[in-house]
Amino acid sequence: MYVCDGNIPKLESDRILLRRMEPNDAPKLFECWSRSEVREHSGIPELESLSSAVEMIQFLNALSETEDGLRWGIVKKESNEWIGSCGFNMWQLEGAYRGEIGCELSSLYWGQGYMSEAIQLLLNYGFQVMGLHRIEVLVDPRNERASRLFIAQQFQMEGKLRDYRHTTEGFHDVHIYSVLHGDWLQKQKEMPL
Repeated sequence: MYVCDGNIPKLESDRILLRRMEPNDAPKLFECWSRSEVREHSGIPELESLSSAVEMIQFLNALSETEDGLRWGIVKKESNEWIGSCGFNMWQLEGAYRGEIGCELSSLYWGQGYMSEAIQLLLNYGFQVMGLHRIEVLVDPRNERASRLFIAQQFQMEGKLRDYRHTTEGFHDVHIYSVLHGDWLQKQKEMPL
């Protein structure tokens, strides 16, 4: 059975590296999370200062030690530049074998395929290493960009969870999308070598 135990392994594709976030990523995290268009439908908090960004990185890394979450920084390999983060907000093995992912990308890099690569790395890790059967994502219905992204990554919308999230604006619905291990395996077989 999968045990995280504080380990945040490096994962990589052609253009990006997913790695443990470090304190020196704080300026980029602060810049990304300060963009209203990034926070608008994601539920991530606005950071007050650079030191709060360092604290957030420490908090996100600590989640892996208690197995309450697993978060990677997304880094462009060619420039070693931090451009976003992604990971498992939670997972449950025994009795469910499911996990929920979350992600955000600096709006400077939207539409360039980086998040698609990151999601594929998460799916590969979740299904091959963690042994998950189902991977879910919760999306604000107003976030059409995220909905299109997950549908393109073979997720299927299953429905709406009413008043599921609470923000400073009140309660909001979310759409739940999922991909099953069998769906993912079929997609792997269809991909050209």
